[in-house]
Amino acid sequence: MTNSLAEPLTVSAERGRVMGGSASFAVVGASETGGASCLAQAADLDRLWSRFRQDSDISALNHSAGQPTSVEPRTVRLIREMIAAHERTSGDFDPTLLPSLVERGYDASRLDPELRTTLAAGTRPSAPLSEISIEGSIVTLPPGMSLDGGGIGKGLAADLIVQRAMSAGAAGAMAEIGGDIVVAGCAPDGQAWRIGVEDPFNSGSHVDVVRLNDGAIATSSRLKRRWTVAEGTVVHHLTDPRSLRSAATPAVAVTVIASTGAVAESLTKSGFLRPLDAFFDLLAAEGAAGLVISEDGTAHRSTMWETYS
Repeated sequence: MTNSLAEPLTVSAERGRVMGGSASFAVVGASETGGASCLAQAADLDRLWSRFRQDSDISALNHSAGQPTSVEPRTVRLIREMIAAHERTSGDFDPTLLPSLVERGYDASRLDPELRTTLAAGTRPSAPLSEISIEGSIVTLPPGMSLDGGGIGKGLAADLIVQRAMSAGAAGAMAEIGGDIVVAGCAPDGQAWRIGVEDPFNSGSHVDVVRLNDGAIATSSRLKRRWTVAEGTVVHHLTDPRSLRSAATPAVAVTVIASTGAVAESLTKSGFLRPLDAFFDLLAAEGAAGLVISEDGTAHRSTMWETYS
């Protein structure tokens, strides 16, 4: 979509920190929803979905001991996206791995260490997600299951925020939450949105720049959330659902372009768990594009990637 108007489009932009990291928003053209409203929406979704907040919907579910629990419609949407992502990736994406993550030491919020994850007794990594029951706004998890909104929550939040801005009359909108970016409509310059893919080894520089009209791009890196456990081993937050340990992978960073933030975010997980060819085959089957940065700094691009260059 391009701007054919003679007058320049107004842009309402806002930056902040939410959902465990930095966030930025831009709303182009007249709209009832501006950048500050987008940030407030992200904070509201964080309160609903954060595993670090004891009053969140996710924490209520994680302590429900198999009992039916009433949650917000947006939380129902999140859980449905989790189930779809688990199926899409044949289990590479698994939101039930929270006990393993907490056991390895990732139990406190990176933004506020006073906020900590607590798990009920008997909680364990437990698929299949097909055992989750959803009836309207009532969700029932199998006993012992816990959920972690994590990355897919960021992607879905960006989706919902952009959808709301466009529905409110914006000519264009962008939401970026912790590396997950969703765009729609006119960019501020009236052309396509230009998005840089950060070099994981050199913060502030880019390995590529892509152009998007509508859609999403998500990047996950095993260099971002790392910590040292008691025996001195450095671990990261990307968990292999088969070993329940930090994924042992030559991939340092994975970027996926897809139709939505939730889809793009979920597909990045497969980039750390599959051989490169198998990962690119998955992306092609999903109509997505990907870029993988390996340990030696080599950038590997799927065949569809050049469509966005």
